[in-house]
Amino acid sequence: MYSERVHIRVEPEPDQITRFSRTRVQCEALTLCFYVSADGYYEEWMYECVYSASDYSDMVYLESYSFNKVVHVQCNSTVGKCVGYTDQGVKYAENFNKNQAFMQQLKARVDTVCRPNAQNSDSAVRDKSVQPKITLKSVKQAGGSQTSILMCSAYDFYPKKIKVSWLRDGKEVTSDVTSTMEMADGDWYYQIHSELEYTPKSGEKISCVVEHASSTKPIITDWDPSLPESERNKIAIGASGLVLGIIIAAAGLIYYKKKSSGRILVPN
Repeated sequence: MYSERVHIRVEPEPDQITRFSRTRVQCEALTLCFYVSADGYYEEWMYECVYSASDYSDMVYLESYSFNKVVHVQCNSTVGKCVGYTDQGVKYAENFNKNQAFMQQLKARVDTVCRPNAQNSDSAVRDKSVQPKITLKSVKQAGGSQTSILMCSAYDFYPKKIKVSWLRDGKEVTSDVTSTMEMADGDWYYQIHSELEYTPKSGEKISCVVEHASSTKPIITDWDPSLPESERNKIAIGASGLVLGIIIAAAGLIYYKKKSSGRILVPN
């Protein structure tokens, strides 16, 4: 099952904005709220929904207050109380914990705030999937008794979780395999690379197997050891040039014959 740690920041309610400050408010919905005073001090309320399970069973609502980037107090819906981290924060926490109405609202926000936002976020982004583009190539050609290295790469896939494995004559290879971690491209997509070091044998079949949420069955790519891709490209280019040369030669011969048939030979 695919899961990832997710943070959702939500907009505070109007009554919460004025709880600690009456200064001008600069607020961005679903992110952070800053309380800006004229002399440049900042007060901040942060609202977070944290979860990793796709069914939201471990979802936690966190509410924290900071002043000049120092966290004074944090309230946790699962624990059901607030904790102070500074002298002033301890006083805030004591007052919050005594406020039964506030504590009930804190516990309820998993269902009233977090879950609806998480469902909207997941349906728009996390539940989408993009099938990876697979390439399989040799990065070190075998020479005599030397080993060869194959590299299987998966590009432009989403979500992040993926499994790359190798088959040799239908059996999974568990040794001489090295793989990178999933690497973010910076555009929501990921890539991963896996290498297999092996000694080629005549008639064997080697395959790269990719398992991903975007496909209901493993994506299997077989290795063709006949010729490396660069050599196949050279042959294709050479064959194209040969065919083009034959066509030009044939056209020249036809033209020459037509010109020759129209001439009258005069004996000396």
